[in-house]
Amino acid sequence: MSPEGKPSEVGDDPTRASDADRDRTVEALAAASAEGRLTLAEYSERSEHALNARTRGELTRLTGDLPADGQPAGVPGAVATVPDEITAILGNESRKGPWVVPAHLEVRSVLGDCHLEMQQAVIKQPVTTIEAKVRLGSVTIYVPDGIDVRLTGRAVLGAKSSELHAEPRPGAPVIMVHCDVLLGSITVKRPERHMRWRAALGQ
Repeated sequence: MSPEGKPSEVGDDPTRASDADRDRTVEALAAASAEGRLTLAEYSERSEHALNARTRGELTRLTGDLPADGQPAGVPGAVATVPDEITAILGNESRKGPWVVPAHLEVRSVLGDCHLEMQQAVIKQPVTTIEAKVRLGSVTIYVPDGIDVRLTGRAVLGAKSSELHAEPRPGAPVIMVHCDVLLGSITVKRPERHMRWRAALGQ
């Protein structure tokens, strides 16, 4: 069935989906939402289905009514972008100052603390995906006003939260944060005062 409930010949691939297949589908849905092709409710519903999909056919059906910008998820030969990684194990890790944010970033915190400061970062792509996995640790993402941040995923005996209050500005970059938290936390918040001063001074 297509997303409108109509019969469809596409999306019948019974091959088991990989995590990379699911990630590519969620990224495609996020891009469609950023372009106004999907409402936020539609995006939320479809991304939840994507994260729980078992086969490539299920993933293909979720994007069947969207324009194909290249190869859709699950098509043989599709090449996944190799993500950058930031890992904090029994320690602290951070990205701050002027740094280029990759389109796909994997963040891991195990008994550690990871900080991502976006106030001076360069974001070139319309949609950025951050895969955040926390085990007995924390990840904090500092985002300036106007950026569109969307949290998905789960927190078991932990928390995932956004403390942003300002509305995203029209056409703002979208940051998708997929959370996998066990006994830890992922928090999105506005930069603290000393961070804003440092950014204003170009330090």
